Amino acid sequence: MNALVLGSGGREHTIAYKLSLSSSIDRLFWTPGNGATEEIAENPGININDFGRIISFVKQNNIELTVVGPEAPLVDGISDRFREEGLNIFGPESKGAMIEGSKIFAKKLMEEVGIPTARFREFYSYKDARRYIDQISPPYVIKADGLAAGKGVIIAENKESGEKALVDMFKNRIFGDSGTKVVIEQFLKGEEATVLALCDGKNVLPLISSQDHKAVYDGDKGPNTGGMGAIAPAPVVNSRVLGKVVDRILNPLINLFIKRGIKYRGVIYAGLMIIDENPYVIEFNCRFGDPETEAVLPLMESDFGKLLFSTLKGDLSNTEIKWKDGYCCDVVLCSGGYPGKYEKGKEIHGLEKLKDKRDVFVFHAGTKKEDNRLLTNGGRVLNIAAVGNTLQEAIGKAYEHVKMINFEGMHYRKDIGFKGLKHLES
Repeated sequence: MNALVLGSGGREHTIAYKLSLSSSIDRLFWTPGNGATEEIAENPGININDFGRIISFVKQNNIELTVVGPEAPLVDGISDRFREEGLNIFGPESKGAMIEGSKIFAKKLMEEVGIPTARFREFYSYKDARRYIDQISPPYVIKADGLAAGKGVIIAENKESGEKALVDMFKNRIFGDSGTKVVIEQFLKGEEATVLALCDGKNVLPLISSQDHKAVYDGDKGPNTGGMGAIAPAPVVNSRVLGKVVDRILNPLINLFIKRGIKYRGVIYAGLMIIDENPYVIEFNCRFGDPETEAVLPLMESDFGKLLFSTLKGDLSNTEIKWKDGYCCDVVLCSGGYPGKYEKGKEIHGLEKLKDKRDVFVFHAGTKKEDNRLLTNGGRVLNIAAVGNTLQEAIGKAYEHVKMINFEGMHYRKDIGFKGLKHLES
């Protein structure tokens, strides 16, 4: 069958790469793509917000599997449009995508079925939110209700930072309309992890766990980013914890969707806080995580194309996923200034040294080809992912190859995976 990947980041490169290895895929398209597209797929150059053109392209090229990478098209209803046309698309319809499109919606779902999460209050005005933080003690978490590219969460360590967050969201509108409603919730102290699960409308099939590193600086310091790197599997998510994630979180959520008539076909991202082996939901997302995907998929041995198609056909009940033994560590290389203002157009050097390396992967995020040169074209530029028999080996291999690459202003965290090592050493 023919397949199409929508998006341009490291997550989409990883998805496209895995589909390119699938025995079930004949022709692979990827749009709008990035500097790596031509290596593995054909690029029709269609804007992913132009749903009409995408649908026409899918029909003209007999595409049987379309995979949506980013969240915005899902929230905006691309899957609804596809299914109205009788076309296959991996990703939930807009009603299901609201688990990411509105944090208030997601929190109320969790409250309804008793999914463990932090206590919360919702606010629709600066005045009411400001009055509330005068009544509670920090730390607490302030979240923009809508989409904010993974940056709409502020951990307020004191009253001053809480006030600033509210001013930025309500008055300065740094997240646009996404910040005109906010959730203020209890701060949970534990260790973060992620579980991605395929969902075929009635069954959930968890993938191996992962652990993102969101803060820009080592030691989880500085502002949140879209993600500075990830490891898989996450040692903090042992088999007992994973069982609780399925029983207490994923199954109740999908059962509620069924009750509400929402046929959720795609992936559920459960962002978790693990406290004494008990998982609490920090957030739900309606798509593969980034950079979690870059750490999880290199360890998958099953045919990814067949797996996604089975998900769309409601055929996951007897499906098992085969995984490689060992671990994967993914390090994100960023432009100078990220997650703030950054420059583009810096030439990238050294990637030729990583060609044909065994168990080492380069997934492009913010790159473009111009005049036979590879240039930076985003805040997060490249992902260097490495697989090893141990987590220590995977981390060492990833950083060994990171050092072979350079571009002006490049920066990255130097402690990706260190939290995981602590669990394995104890």
